[in-house]
Amino acid sequence: MEGNYSFSSYHNGGPGREKDFQKLAQTIGTSIQKILQNVSSMQKMVNQLGTPQDSQDLRNQLHQIQHYTQQLAKDTSANLKDLTGLPLPVSQSEQRQWKMQKERLADEFTSALNLFQATQRKAAQKEKEQMQRVRANSGLGDPFGGSRYSEQLIELQDNTGQQDAQMMDEMNLQMLEEQEQAIRQLESDISDVNQIFKELGAMVHEQGEVIDSIEASVEKTEVFVNEGTGQLRQASNYQTKLRKKKCILAICLTVVLAVIIGIIVWQVSN
Repeated sequence: MEGNYSFSSYHNGGPGREKDFQKLAQTIGTSIQKILQNVSSMQKMVNQLGTPQDSQDLRNQLHQIQHYTQQLAKDTSANLKDLTGLPLPVSQSEQRQWKMQKERLADEFTSALNLFQATQRKAAQKEKEQMQRVRANSGLGDPFGGSRYSEQLIELQDNTGQQDAQMMDEMNLQMLEEQEQAIRQLESDISDVNQIFKELGAMVHEQGEVIDSIEASVEKTEVFVNEGTGQLRQASNYQTKLRKKKCILAICLTVVLAVIIGIIVWQVSN
């Protein structure tokens, strides 16, 4: 089971940050693949529920792998949150690359969660229906308030009566209660997955706003740079014109001074 990661260089810049990002992204990708593999195994087990291959050992294995995958999903969600919390690189191209990689991981994780939750629901439904049939055939009440299953139970009782009677011989009341508790836990886990979905959606939305804000800031910076460049160019033009005026004024003064000196020299010589 993968735990949450906390890297010391989260708030440091340079190659360390890139290394942390890639390491955490790889961990998330590996966890997603494990979830998909576990879901595949769960689906095979769920398909065996209510068949001659059904057994208490099978159900225990199903509950164990379901619990493990549930925890793995929580850890993956936490890791993805850490990934989105990493300070972004300075380069705009690297920002886009990180954004695309995070979006891809979020999409893959969402797809894996959908498959996992669908398998959870199917397992809970099949186990609940079988427990209801067993209790109905034994004269016990329905622990899940299954009035909506009454018609279905009547149809299934004729076909499954012998199998349920045999199952009741093998399972005492305490085992039935433990099985029902496992079903309730499975339903609680399904609700937990819903919460992961909500957190994932909020995370993606918030990260999208951050990216948009950064891109907007970059655009504003480009505008300010262009405006500054224009102002510098205009100031340069003013400076050039001022130098030309000074040169012309200096030439004029020189000519006037030369004329005055010429007149003075002519008067003295006469």
